[in-house]
Amino acid sequence: MAWLHDGLLAPFIDFGFMRRALYGSWLLCLSACPVGVFLTLRRMSLVGDAMSHAILPGAAVGFLFYGLNILPMTIGGLVAGLMVAVFAGAVSRLTIQKEDASMAAFYLISLALGVLLVSLRGSSVDLMHVLFGTVLALNHDALALIAGVALLSLVTVVIFWRALIAECLDPLFLRSVSRLGSVVHFLFLALVVLNLVAGFQALGTLLSVGVMVLPAVTARFWLKRVWSMCILAILLGMLACASGLLFSYHCSLPSGPAIILSSGALYLGSAAIIMLKNTRRLKHYSH
Repeated sequence: MAWLHDGLLAPFIDFGFMRRALYGSWLLCLSACPVGVFLTLRRMSLVGDAMSHAILPGAAVGFLFYGLNILPMTIGGLVAGLMVAVFAGAVSRLTIQKEDASMAAFYLISLALGVLLVSLRGSSVDLMHVLFGTVLALNHDALALIAGVALLSLVTVVIFWRALIAECLDPLFLRSVSRLGSVVHFLFLALVVLNLVAGFQALGTLLSVGVMVLPAVTARFWLKRVWSMCILAILLGMLACASGLLFSYHCSLPSGPAIILSSGALYLGSAAIIMLKNTRRLKHYSH
């Protein structure tokens, strides 16, 4: 029991920054993982990655004027992400280009512009902070922001649950029978941006999409019902966050990448188990 206490509980009991990191990452999982499930069902996982880079120029503008201040960087990232979502949607609807192509174009422009803006004033350390986050440096303001985003996201998902599922299954049918089709699509993109902005505080712009997508695609291996996938994704995300923080603490490694790698390990383990089961099933049928 001593090794259990010293290895698993002591870091969170003895150090306030570890507790804040755990609370912040778990709050992020409550809202980001269900959004990631819908993102996966829509086959838009790579769009989420593009949107995570879209917030970089806005966060960089906030950093340029106010330094590493949470509120200006958050507002800037939110505005930039929503602008990219609207512009990419407009390009895909008014030209021959598909939404994934327009998202890729805006993603490259946003990433280059954001890195350039941060480099104008900040050092390489500031650039690393913006790109990869500092989950161990979360303060009470950042926790309040993440909690607010989590509450708003959960309430929105509950209210528009049926419409979100209908849009995942057949968006053209939803638009033909309801005026909510386009509204739900842009509302969902707004939820993605909102959660990426919240995740940016902890994991930076490059890694924030990981806690949204990896638990969702892992849960997709095991379950078929949307509500059960959302719950399992949240639990897997929380497990990955806790194990990643412990791994980074005991091995003196960066916390953000450790969390994403822990989530990646759950994904790879699940994929290996499912592939092994399917291989055995095929051999059984072949005999």
